Parts: sequence; C-alpha cells; structure tokens
Amino acid sequence: MPMNVPVLTFGSTVVTWVELALGMAGLALILLFTLTILLFRARREQAIAEATSAERAREMDDKVAELARIHAEMTGRMQTMAEVFGSRQSDFVRLLSERMDGMQHRLGQGLEASTKQQSENLSKLNERLAVIDVAQKNLTDLTGEIVGLRDILANKQTRGAYGQGRMEAIVRDGLPSDAFAFQHTLSNRTRPDCVVWLPGDERGLVIDAKFPLESFTQFRDASGDEARTRAAARIRGDMLTHVKDIAEKYFIPGETQDVALMFVPAESIYADLAEYFDDVVQKAHRAHIVIVSPSLLALAIQVMQGLVRDARIREEARVIQTEVRKLLDDVERLSTRVSKLDTHFRQAQEDVAQIKTSTDKIEKRGRRIETLEFDKGESAEGPDLLQTQGRSLRAVE
Repeated sequence: MPMNVPVLTFGSTVVTWVELALGMAGLALILLFTLTILLFRARREQAIAEATSAERAREMDDKVAELARIHAEMTGRMQTMAEVFGSRQSDFVRLLSERMDGMQHRLGQGLEASTKQQSENLSKLNERLAVIDVAQKNLTDLTGEIVGLRDILANKQTRGAYGQGRMEAIVRDGLPSDAFAFQHTLSNRTRPDCVVWLPGDERGLVIDAKFPLESFTQFRDASGDEARTRAAARIRGDMLTHVKDIAEKYFIPGETQDVALMFVPAESIYADLAEYFDDVVQKAHRAHIVIVSPSLLALAIQVMQGLVRDARIREEARVIQTEVRKLLDDVERLSTRVSKLDTHFRQAQEDVAQIKTSTDKIEKRGRRIETLEFDKGESAEGPDLLQTQGRSLRAVE
C-alpha cells in the first residue's frame, strides 16, 4: 500500500499513513519521556523517604539513649532521695511530733480563750437583755403615761392645768423664787398665770399659759378643704380673741411691762401657727404679745436669768468694794502703827548699843584695875567718865 495514501481527512487537511506513523512515533517518545521522568521522581522521592526514615531512626535512637540516661539518673536520684529520706525520717517524725504538740497547745489555748470570750459575751448578752427588759418596762410605763396624757389633754380643765404646770416648771427651774410669782393679783383684780420681775424695773412681765386647743385639734383632724377652712377660721377667731383679752387685762401702765408672753404648751402647735397662721402671729406682735413655745420660753427665761445674775453680781461687787475700802483703811492704820513700833524698836536698839559700849568700857576698866595698869591721865578722866556713863544708864532706864 502506498504510504502517501490518505487515511484521515479533517476539513481541508488530509492525513497520510506516513504522517500518522510519525505522529504515533512522536506520541510514543513523549510517553516514554514522561514515564522516565515519573520513574526518576519516584526514585528520588523514595531516596528522600529512606533518608528521612534513617534520620528519624537515628533521632529515635538518640532519644532512646537520652531516655535511658535520664532513667539511670532518675534511678540514682531516687536512690539518693531514698537514702536521704531514710536518714531524715527520724528528724521528720520528731519535727512532726513537735509541730503536733505545738498545734495541740495552741488549739487548747485557742479553745480556752474562745470559751472565755464566749462566757464574757454571754454575760454581756445577759446584761443587755436585762437592760432591754428595763427599757421595755420603761416603754410600757411611758405608754401608760402617754395614754394618761391623752386623757388629760382630752379634758379642757386638765389640759389647762397641764399647760400651767409646764410653764411653772420652766419658770421655776430658771429663776430664783423672789423673781416671779404665780397667780399674782394685779391692781385691776386680774390674776395672770405668772408675773416675772426683772432687775431694776418694778414693772412685771406677764406670762399667760391659757391656750385654745380645740380649734387646732379640729384643724388637724379635718378631712376636707371645707372643714379645714372652717377650723382655720375658728383658730383665727379664738387666737385674736385671746390676744385681745391679754392686751385688755394685763397691760397696766406703771405696773406691768408693755409686752406680754402667750405660752403655747406644744412645739407642734407653735409650728402650725408659724406655718399656717402667720397673720395671727403678726397681729399678736403688733398688739405687743409674743407667742412662745416651751423652747422659746426656756430661752427667754435663760436671758432673764442672766439679767438677774448680772444684777446680783453688781450688788455683790458694790458690797465687795465697800469691804475692800474698809480693809484698805485697816491696812493704813496698821501701817501707821507698824511705823511707830519700828521707831520704838530703833530707839531701843540705839539705847542697847550705848549700854553695850558702856559695858565694854567698864569691863576694860575693871581688867586694868585688876592688873594695876592705869596711868595718871586715865585717873584724872575716871570720875568724869563714870559720871557720863551713869547719866547714860539713867537715860536708858
């Protein structure tokens, strides 16, 4: 068969047997080359794998040898530690025993201290319970007193006596007995609850303890605005009427002060007056009437007490000045008499000195006479000297 006979036709391209054979041969060469490369790569990878395995085996042998060495070292160390533990076991037991004894001792002391503290706490707790019992009893008594106080305030007469008693207690605690009087009768036959006299002023300060409390009770218990308004109007009316009565009864020129005190027996009522009825308070002030609560009355009494104390101090100071003046006169007379006595003492001292001089001369003269050692000059002067000494002795006597 001719080699140039067409075998395949692709469009305008004609493939002959020669071309087909050459193509197959080239394809076989390419496959052979590819297979050779794959075999080379496989062998190289196998060699690399064998080298890696050998390296790993070598590393494994080194690690096994290192583990063997470490095992030997650990065995030696364990033996050494066993020997050390064996040699120190007695010390450890002794130390453990000492520690256990110390812990038991401290535990015993701690239990003893804890028991003592618990006993003290129980005793304190019993004391506090006793105090609580006393406080509870006092609270019960106070509750009964509050109930009694409510009963007292419910009655108008007893309520007035309560306010009077509280005012009297404040005045009596702060002032001396001669500085005030309760239910004192004035020249117009009125009897205010209390009159206080200040030092240097014969006019008395009137304190009135009566107070309209029913309207305030209605004002607090009012449930609606209308009831509250009616109660407020009643309060204003009662207060202004009471202010007018005080101004008409207790302001007497020359006998009472031109200012009077209206005592409110409760701080809460005074607070309600100051908060809701400032107009009533201002009208009372314009009428020279000061509304005071128990604390304000106590403050005013303290001020009066200071005035009374200052007046008494001034009186006592005058008495002291008089006594000091008399004392100075006595001291002056004593100084004069001491001066005279000093003069007498100086004169006596001079006389004694002269007597001593004469005595010395007489003693010397006696000694000379005893030893016969005087001369003519001395013998001539002897009578005159004796006469002079005799006159001196007579003057001293």
